[in-house]
Amino acid sequence: MTTTVDRCRLVLIVPQADDMQNQAKAVEEALRGGDVASVIIPQYGLDDAAFQKVAELIVPLVQKSGAAALIAGDSRVAGRAKADGLHVTTGGEALAEAVEKFTPKLIVGGGNADDRHKALEQGEANPDYIFFGKLEGDIKPEAHPKNLALGEWWASMIEIPAIVMGGSDIASVVPVAETGVEFVALRSAVFDHAAGPAQAVSEINALLDEKAPRFDG
Repeated sequence: MTTTVDRCRLVLIVPQADDMQNQAKAVEEALRGGDVASVIIPQYGLDDAAFQKVAELIVPLVQKSGAAALIAGDSRVAGRAKADGLHVTTGGEALAEAVEKFTPKLIVGGGNADDRHKALEQGEANPDYIFFGKLEGDIKPEAHPKNLALGEWWASMIEIPAIVMGGSDIASVVPVAETGVEFVALRSAVFDHAAGPAQAVSEINALLDEKAPRFDG
């Protein structure tokens, strides 16, 4: 999750799929398209054994590309699949426990911070990042206004990096970057792109290069 470029970077969320080979292929293709900071692999209601197989297939592909592979789900799956980190969506207490148990060996971030109080509560655990929005929250072309507002508020006063969930259109990365957050997350905008995931990632990086504000230092 290091920011190697001086602007907002892309985080990919693996889409739900019936066929894990196709799922892995789509992720691999997206990663060929250009800079990706990390990839979040959600459990999507799979049992732990099935999720384990998905993680073991996708984690090495992500790591090979130089991105960080983060598991949103069972921490034991993260350990067995040798993932780089854990995305915790079950609140401040669970996040604090995960930070205490796994940092600095794993990246630990908090999700579902849908108001300022929850965000600050999660921030007290000192995670590696806070995620504004839901992993499946890309139901409209643009990012949710509430998540943009939370991201802007957080970026203006807190040093812990933030990820804001974008929309189903790749153009949604620009308003997210303008909030000052370090990362923008996309799912369907990349994996349902008419020209394919690699082209989507390429276009997103071009947009961010052109329009994202630059960070100081």
